[in-house]
Amino acid sequence: MHVLVAPDKFKGSLTAAEVAGHIVTGLRRVAGEDVTTASVPVADGGDGTLDAAFAAGFERVPVRASGPTGEPVDAAYARRGEKAVVELASVCGLAMLPGGRREALRASSFGVGEVIGAAMDAGCARIVLAVGGSASTDGGAGMLQALGAQVRDGAGAPLARGGGALREARSLDLSGLHPAVGRTEFILASDVDNPLYGPQGAAAVYGPQKGASPADVAVLDEGLRQWAAVAAAAGGAGGAGREAEPGAGAAGGVGFGALAVLGAVLRPGIGLILGLTGFAGEVAAADLVITGEGSLDEQTLRGKAPAGVAAAARDRGVPVLAIAGRVSLTADRLAAAGIARAYALSDIEPDPARCMAAAGPLLEELAGRVARDWLTEPAGLARGD
Repeated sequence: MHVLVAPDKFKGSLTAAEVAGHIVTGLRRVAGEDVTTASVPVADGGDGTLDAAFAAGFERVPVRASGPTGEPVDAAYARRGEKAVVELASVCGLAMLPGGRREALRASSFGVGEVIGAAMDAGCARIVLAVGGSASTDGGAGMLQALGAQVRDGAGAPLARGGGALREARSLDLSGLHPAVGRTEFILASDVDNPLYGPQGAAAVYGPQKGASPADVAVLDEGLRQWAAVAAAAGGAGGAGREAEPGAGAAGGVGFGALAVLGAVLRPGIGLILGLTGFAGEVAAADLVITGEGSLDEQTLRGKAPAGVAAAARDRGVPVLAIAGRVSLTADRLAAAGIARAYALSDIEPDPARCMAAAGPLLEELAGRVARDWLTEPAGLARGD
């Protein structure tokens, strides 16, 4: 039996590569020479995307950039030839806020623009921008400012960073935009389909989780409307009128900035990551696929990594199992997603704190159960016996 192990991270506990390592250890402990394994850590376009790219053999390129509120952070992008993967969360995401203090009005996407610029300076001509986990709601204005765009207020002064300042935006000058933008292919990796503003927009839907009060949401939404008008007047590689498109509201509106000014193309995050990691070739050789993430729930079915892995494996006729921290999906819902069975760490350790602290050993224990259920005689379930 050849098993492909393709999990996402267990947020707050283990990276995707660490999860895969523990699962492989548990499988081999029980199945021994009856099983061979391959590991392809995956992500859905949010945090963990860089780790998945590095595990797939991309080079790590360090960059010093601005964190969400301007403090310098040690960031990086992943590179293979002329292709780069830039992960917003690792530069100016929620996890990068000093002390974890959320700054809904001040946080900016400036840092991710600096990393994009560094990748273009190094000769990268195709950039995958993974945008999950943003700390800001600035419509991508900060990203564009870092790339040389000038955003000014009514007095002609440079606009302050952060979504709270966007209401004062009156002009956008793209003449100083990084010269490589026009010859670079940008791919926006996101499964978010929200527009830029309005009841389903970036501020209304995602602002509260970034620390925005109801009053802040109103300020941010007004600012995004003003920003869309200013950006439309300035033109750009992507053309005007992009604010209503699905994905424009991704990452606090970074999706809009990428679509409208950089000419980015939106692609589902998990599909892109599977392509970058060579998943198709690996699943073709597999008898069984094991995926997973911290919580297997309804959100999983909306484009998260395990659902994408299961769909791709199902297309190849390969059965899929899942190992997760907790599972709230019914057997019918799992089956509809292409997952034959799910195993939960919470079944053997109900205390959430202990479950997270001991995620590695618990994963190995559950992987051993998978081996006994699916890989060793007399079960033979995966073989169809």
